[in-house]
Amino acid sequence: MVARFVFGDAREWRYIVDSLATLIEEANFIMDPTGLRLRALDPSRIAMVDFMLPSTAFEEYECDEETRIGVSFDDLNKILKRGRADERLVFEVAEDRLRIKIIGKIERIFSLPLLDIGGEELKRTPKVSFTARARMLSDTLYDAIKDATLVSDSVKFSAKPEEFIIYAASDKGEINVRFTEEGGALIEYEVSEPAEAVYSLGYLNDILKKANKVSDMVLVEFATNNPLSLTFDVVGEGKLTYFLAPRMEM
Repeated sequence: MVARFVFGDAREWRYIVDSLATLIEEANFIMDPTGLRLRALDPSRIAMVDFMLPSTAFEEYECDEETRIGVSFDDLNKILKRGRADERLVFEVAEDRLRIKIIGKIERIFSLPLLDIGGEELKRTPKVSFTARARMLSDTLYDAIKDATLVSDSVKFSAKPEEFIIYAASDKGEINVRFTEEGGALIEYEVSEPAEAVYSLGYLNDILKKANKVSDMVLVEFATNNPLSLTFDVVGEGKLTYFLAPRMEM
């Protein structure tokens, strides 16, 4: 069995792994001839992360058959933080261990035991008919979420035909953030049916703080009282998507 890949930018790969670690402590990467993927729920089962990177995104990619790479993200992150943008990463699976090379002016080799992570692999993402879709700069959305955390621990997303609104309120006060195509905040915006839903600010803040470094664009999709989807484009036509369950009250 051969399972090996080379990624050209160690810092960029660190950002991807750090974004996955926002929700999960350990999980299986699934490597097969088509590419690398990971799909997992957070421990509270409130959020899901779905990651996919095709084999063509790597400098080198070798995989004869489906291989599970069970890792602790805390341990993996500690290693990846040692890499820089001008260094390459090599991941190799052999003899129940994951070997990680960081190659720059010198070559450093780390080795981690593969974890036997049980449980059935999630075969699908939540089935939701989204009625609102907004593509925007990820740091713009992150700024709005940070603003909302000043007054509440939850936030209402509201999609109307002409504007997308983020609203938060508590006895501390309230905040309204309005996004429009005309104002330049929305790159794309489609609403087939007005939508409103409430989500946890704690989760949103954690997700955007990390994923904001992976991509400067985010696709926001939701429907009334349904899960929220946030999709970030990753280098090499990869995708990093988060699903967040709605809260029933604000």
